[in-house]
Formats: sequence, C-alpha cells, structure tokens
Amino acid sequence: MKKIVLAVLSLVMITASCQKKATDTTEKNTASIYKTLNAQAFAMALKNQPEAQIIDVRTPEEFASGHLDKAQNLNWNATEEFEKGLAQLDKSKPVFVYCLAGSRSASAAKKMQELGFATIYELEGGYQKWRAAGLADDAPAKGMTQSDFEKLLDTDKKVLVDFYTTWCGPCKKLKPTLDKIATEMSDKVVVVRIDAEENLALAEALKVEGYPTLMVYENKKQVWRYLGYLSEEELKKQLQ
Repeated sequence: MKKIVLAVLSLVMITASCQKKATDTTEKNTASIYKTLNAQAFAMALKNQPEAQIIDVRTPEEFASGHLDKAQNLNWNATEEFEKGLAQLDKSKPVFVYCLAGSRSASAAKKMQELGFATIYELEGGYQKWRAAGLADDAPAKGMTQSDFEKLLDTDKKVLVDFYTTWCGPCKKLKPTLDKIATEMSDKVVVVRIDAEENLALAEALKVEGYPTLMVYENKKQVWRYLGYLSEEELKKQLQ
C-alpha cells in the first residue's frame, strides 16, 4: 500500500513539475521589451537599430504634413487597416511607434505587446515633441505665433481657449457646448478654438500634451487649465 501511495505522489510531483516548466516557457515567449523614450533617446535608439520598423499611427492627413524618415503610416483610427498593417510587420524586429502627442501610440504599443512583438519603443510626447526638439526634417510648423495668440487675450473679457484635434472624440463632443457658451455668454466670455495640428509650435510653447486642453485667461493671465472633456455645467462654473 505504501509503495502505491509513493508512486502516486511521485507521479503528481512529476506532472506538476512539467506543468510549471510549460508555464515558464509560455511566459518567456510572450514577454516583450516596451520602453517609452523622449525624443533624443528615441532618435539615438533609432540610430542604433538598423532593422527598425518605424510606425506612424496618425491619420494620413497628419502623416502628409510631416513624419519621421522611413516611417510607415498605419492609421490607429482605421482599425481594420491598422491590424492588417501590423500583420505585415516582423514581430522579431524592433518597432518604433509614435503619434502626435502620445495617446494613440500608447494604445498601439499595448496592442503590439498583446500580439507578441518582441521590442517596442514609443516616442514620448509624439511628433509634437520630436519637432520641438529640432529633430524634424520638414519645414517649421505653420500657424499662430505666440504673439498672435497674445493678441487674442487683449480683451477685458475672460478668454476660454480650447486646443483640439479633428480626430479627437471628446473634442468633437465638447464643440456644441463651446458654441453655446460663445453665444450665451458673449457679453463676458470670448471662446477661442485652436486646431493643435495646424499650430504645433504654439501648442508646444503652451505645453499642450493632450486633447482637448482647456484654458481660461483673465487680464492676459492663465487662471485655469484642464485636460479632457467637461460638461456644460462644469465648464460654466469656471467662467463665472
């Protein structure tokens, strides 16, 4: 009887050991290197990786306005096309991913991790930071200058500034509220909406890192700032 019990116990221990080894192997195969790098570190890593796959996850319109050399455009907002594009990449080679400001590239990098890409580098702050660091080859960003912006603040009314992008869902949702405020509170509030993609230099100067970014100015001084969507009621509280 004792021999039978010992034999059973030995079998259980062997089985458990095999299962543990199998689990360890699976974890090893699905592990990946994922690093978020600032513009300078991203550029250096690119220089040291001759097999780099550079992925720009912005829209085709954004891509056409300027992009990293040798970058491939896989639009994150076009889910089916994005996934088809990923399927064409080599998962064993390093991937360098970026967007405008960082939110889309973070989501894309997470998706790549789930799919088993071995090495992923994400550009912190996106193309906006890349240009600000003087690393872009294209012409300087066109759009409103700091001086132009300051002229908009030259009023005795409060100025509500909205930095938005055309692809941003919360920005689109917020627009009707801003239009309503511009009409109903026109006696004491000026609403200024600024397309960040068309005014990259200004957005960088004002440290805009996400969308929508809302700011309230009074007597040319910023008195309030908020990143994200707000309801009409919450927004009006900041304008009283």
